[in-house]
Amino acid sequence: MHPGIKKGLSILLIVVSVVIVISVAFGNQELGDAWAVVRKLDTGWLLGLLGCWFAYAFFDALGSWLCLRKQGYSLPITRVFSITLIGFFYSNITPGASGGQPMQVSSLHRAGVPVGNGTTAVTIRLIANQATISLMALVLLLMNREFVYRQLEGAIWFVRIGWVVNAVVVPLVLMAVYKRNWLEKLIRGILRLLVRIRLVRNEENQWRRISGILDTYQTAFRTLMRSPREILLQCLCSFISLLALTGSIVFVYYAMGMRGTPWIHLLTLSVLLFISASYTPLPGASGAQEGGFLYYFRGIFTGGTIGLALLVWRFFTYYLFIFVGLFTMLLEKFTRRRSSPPGNPPPEKAEEASMPK
Repeated sequence: MHPGIKKGLSILLIVVSVVIVISVAFGNQELGDAWAVVRKLDTGWLLGLLGCWFAYAFFDALGSWLCLRKQGYSLPITRVFSITLIGFFYSNITPGASGGQPMQVSSLHRAGVPVGNGTTAVTIRLIANQATISLMALVLLLMNREFVYRQLEGAIWFVRIGWVVNAVVVPLVLMAVYKRNWLEKLIRGILRLLVRIRLVRNEENQWRRISGILDTYQTAFRTLMRSPREILLQCLCSFISLLALTGSIVFVYYAMGMRGTPWIHLLTLSVLLFISASYTPLPGASGAQEGGFLYYFRGIFTGGTIGLALLVWRFFTYYLFIFVGLFTMLLEKFTRRRSSPPGNPPPEKAEEASMPK
C-alpha cells in the first residue's frame, strides 16, 4: 500500500475514534446533563492529569538521554524530550506503533547521533519498558487477583494474551544475545511459512532486514548488561513513566468526584488494559482501548459518566500526545529549514540519503 494512503487511513481511523468517543460521552441517555458534569470537573485533579502526561514523556526522554550519555553523546535534555514527543506522535498515528522508533532514530541522527547508537538507545528503552510493564502487570494482578477476576470475568483471557505478547520481548532479546542460533532457526521457519502462504515474497530480503535488527538488539543488550547501575536507572525511568501513564485513570476518577473504588484497583485495571490493548495493530490501539475501557471500568464510573471518563482519559493519554507531537515536529522542521544554508538540499532529502537502506 502507498505510504500516503496508509497514513491517510490511519488519520481517518483516529478521527473516527474521536467522533465515536465524543458520541459515547455525550449521547448516554443515563446521563442527564453531560456539560454540567464537565463544568464540575475538579481543576486540581485535571492539573494532576497534565502532570501525569508530562511525567510519562519526560521520564521516557530521561531514559534515552541517560543511555545516549552512556554512549558518549551529551545532547541537551530538551532536545531529547522533543525527539521523544515526535516519536510518540508517529507511534500514535501508525499501525502497531511501527513509526515511532524509526522517527526517533532519524531525529537523533539529525542531532548528530549515528544511526547505530540511536538505535541502541531506542532498543534499550524498549527492553526496559516491556520488562517493567510486564512486571507491574503481574504484581498488580497477583495483589488484586480476586477483584480483577470479578471485574473482568471472561475478559481475563485478553489480559493473559496481552501479558504474553508484552513479556515475550524480554526472552526474545535474551535469546538473540545468548542463543542467537536458536532464534535464527525459529525466524527462518516462520519466514518459510509466510512465503508458503504468500504473505512474504522474498525470504532472503526479509531475512537480511531481520538479521540487521538482531545485530542491533545484541549490541544494545550487551551494552546495557555491562552496567548494572544503568539497568536500574533505565528500569526506574520506565517505572515512573509508565506509572504516570497508567495512573492517569486515578486522577480522572477523582476529578469526576467519584469515590468508592480504591486507587490501587483503578491502577490495576489501567495497567491490565494497557497490556491487553497494546498488541492491537491499529494506530494508538484505537478501538481496543476505547472498548476495553468501557468494559474494564464498567460499574466503577456510575451515573452514566463512563463515556465522559473515557473522553477525559483518552485526551490526556492519547490525543494530547498527537497534538503536542505534531506541533513539536512542525516546529523542528521550521527550525531546520531556517537554519539550512541556501543551495543545500532540503533537510529531509539529505537525511533520507544518509540513512541506511
